[in-house]
Amino acid sequence: MSGLTVLQVGPGTSTQDLGRPGFSDAGLGASGAVDRAAAALANRLVGNRPEAAVLEALLGSVTLRSDAHVVAALTGAPCPVTVERADGRVRGAACFEIVALAPGDVLRVGAATSGLRTYLAVRGGLAVEAVLGSRSWDSLARLGPPPVTTGDVLPIGDAASAWPPVDAVAPPRWPAPGEAVVLDVTAGPRDDWFTPAWRAVLVDQLHQVTPDSDRVGVRTTAARPLVRRVPGELPSEGVETGSLQVPPAGHPVLFLADHPVTGGYPVVAVLTPASVDRAAQLRPGDAIRFRVLD
Repeated sequence: MSGLTVLQVGPGTSTQDLGRPGFSDAGLGASGAVDRAAAALANRLVGNRPEAAVLEALLGSVTLRSDAHVVAALTGAPCPVTVERADGRVRGAACFEIVALAPGDVLRVGAATSGLRTYLAVRGGLAVEAVLGSRSWDSLARLGPPPVTTGDVLPIGDAASAWPPVDAVAPPRWPAPGEAVVLDVTAGPRDDWFTPAWRAVLVDQLHQVTPDSDRVGVRTTAARPLVRRVPGELPSEGVETGSLQVPPAGHPVLFLADHPVTGGYPVVAVLTPASVDRAAQLRPGDAIRFRVLD
């Protein structure tokens, strides 16, 4: 089986697919790619089926050597990309386009210039060993193929279904430095646990991403916290990806792919699927502006 050898990789790089839904009754979340749209686009670019596993790299920064003819594509957080041939020649490449690798070629992906998570798909998908039907690493449950490290060989599978439809696509627009990322939410299910001013507190100020954010969730802070109307604690109940759970301090935590299946803090609102994907690319210090949809 052909594969890619990992020559260099930064922390937080893992294989991800559509996740392992259906195990919430056992206390296990679905996990999967955090930016689902970016992972799906990478797979479409190389002609893979939707369930094919991809590489999710935090801030880019990964170097791989191919031992076969490989068709690859990078999406998500944009990074500088080069291909070094076996004879030492170097040619340029780019995210959001098809990259052809020959045996011995080295693909170098630099640090992301914006955003947080870059996705690498190869035609056929990454065929690391599946756990409970998924090739996703769940950082909360510590389940699945372990995070990728230097020296790993990533086998390539047979998850291709068609030839790549295009050579390249236009990258999505990402806010300019200092520009707030707008996230759309729908109210509830526990917005009645907060004072009527919760909407103004949520939408009329900027919220910042804190450094303790990860695949479980994006933690935020702001000048004014959300204030509870209902005292006491909420019995634990199910939570979904995109839930804005509000701890006692009043600053929302935005749940991502590896969130727990239940929570005891009230959820004031839930992000739309497209906004979950945007939230997946937030870096510590980034500004968020929430928008409540009626």
